Amino acid sequence: LHRLVCRFSNVLLARGLKTGDRAVLYMPMIPELPIAMLACARLGIIHSVVFGGFSAEALKARIQDLCAHVVITADGGWRRAKEVRLKDAVDEAIASECPSVKDVIVCRRTGSDIPMQPGRDHWWHELDAASQDHCPAAELDSEHPLYVLYTSGTTGKPKGILHTTGGYLLHATMTMRWVFDIKEEDVYWCSADIGWVTGHSYIVYGPLSAGATTLMYEGAPDTPAFDRWWSLVAKYKVNIFYTSPTAIRALIRQGDEWPAKHDLSSLRLLGSVGEPINPAAWE
Repeated sequence: LHRLVCRFSNVLLARGLKTGDRAVLYMPMIPELPIAMLACARLGIIHSVVFGGFSAEALKARIQDLCAHVVITADGGWRRAKEVRLKDAVDEAIASECPSVKDVIVCRRTGSDIPMQPGRDHWWHELDAASQDHCPAAELDSEHPLYVLYTSGTTGKPKGILHTTGGYLLHATMTMRWVFDIKEEDVYWCSADIGWVTGHSYIVYGPLSAGATTLMYEGAPDTPAFDRWWSLVAKYKVNIFYTSPTAIRALIRQGDEWPAKHDLSSLRLLGSVGEPINPAAWE
């Protein structure tokens, strides 16, 4: 991971990006998303991850507000066996009124044919092929901005929430170690999407800073069947599972036979986020 982050950091530097610039990340749940986040953090480029389910209009509003210099995306992603065409949404979002965007870096995920605008659009794998494995981290003040994450905008214009580098990482590390009681031999899985703050803190920054072995999953909990999560818990012998009461309540309605198909004895700690958990969902 360190090597891949350094390589992508060099990609960003080669595109002329520098400390204080802004990057919008609009990607599926694939390893390149945390790689891009950590590369931005390494250089002091302020990142803003936009949930891949948001529309082109929502993406545009965030690009404009942040005055982003680069958009990092993918041709598409997979959800419920269907392709979500992300690059199409990026093209629509920046077709007008986004003059700050100079580069669009595209990761090949689905292999679909997509239009690439010469001079602006670049394939991740082609830029990476010309990159190097070593990139010194920028020396930053503890209060240097790390990322901006926007509120959903359901009650008005989305508002950008700024987190700074030192304090945020300290909090994410402390809570990861103390709340989740992480052990050297644990396999940890947070089922959130990185597009939300829980995903930032407990898929990327917290687990990695605490040295956790962590699982990422691209897809839905009900595809190809309602035992998708439990099959992954059993396959990878997950010890710590962190999810939301809403998701658990949705799975309760499908009956007991789905979790009963799998050996879930590896689980030792269950985490819940987003709202208070009700007794039925906990049980």
